[in-house]
Amino acid sequence: MDAGLLILRLAIGLLIAGHGIQKVSHRLGGHGIDGGAAEFRADGFRGDRLTAAAAGLGQIASGLLFIAGALTPLAATTAIGVMTVAITVKQHNGLWVQNDGYEYPLILVITPAALSLTGPGRWSLDHALGLTPWHPWWTAAATGLGVLSGLMTRALLHRPRPSSLSDEGTSAPRGR
Repeated sequence: MDAGLLILRLAIGLLIAGHGIQKVSHRLGGHGIDGGAAEFRADGFRGDRLTAAAAGLGQIASGLLFIAGALTPLAATTAIGVMTVAITVKQHNGLWVQNDGYEYPLILVITPAALSLTGPGRWSLDHALGLTPWHPWWTAAATGLGVLSGLMTRALLHRPRPSSLSDEGTSAPRGR
């Protein structure tokens, strides 16, 4: 079981951290912080570079924590929060990734929640420091706070899309 948890932690940690690295740099096929900011702007979010940096650095930090098996509930909360935002962006496309749906972000919510529940296994810093086993309420708290933080981020930073009609009733386009 510990070998399976290690493999899962390494895989999910590398994927989450890599996703964050893409948001803030040109590594791993990323478009740098300006590209990350443009992506958030295109999805209707305020904050530009700050939003991209917060999301990217949160993903990098949570991915590294998963890799090390350290502070697993905190890593789960952070990853779940960022990926909940991604789900809200992609939900109108449906579930499946081939239609730019939310399938992949959903996996990146479920897997950290499951790791929070199971714990990182014996081959982890959490175990070496005597922090495990985590109490079941940590899983509920990590998952709940992650989802709540993602929904709050969406509510606070997302701009409603402008209507095609201006206030005067003309069809003149409005700027962002």
